[in-house]
Amino acid sequence: MLKTASMFAMAGLMTLAVTGASQAQESRTFRRITAGEPAALQNAMTESQARRQCRMEMRGSRESKRSIAIKMRGCMDRKMQGAGRN
Repeated sequence: MLKTASMFAMAGLMTLAVTGASQAQESRTFRRITAGEPAALQNAMTESQARRQCRMEMRGSRESKRSIAIKMRGCMDRKMQGAGRN
């Protein structure tokens, strides 16, 4: 009985060791794949670039703050997706 229990325990430990090594390899591979700069969207801007550009476009606008804020949000979204860069 004791021999059978220790055999099952040993088999379980070996399974965990193999699984752990496999997961560690996957983790290293995933880190290697995702390391470095992200792929840039075509003509996309960063958030600060988009904000700066949209402010320049909306300068002198005579609308309510709420209306300007809504338009700024839309403008920034478009520029950050790459749809608004000239």
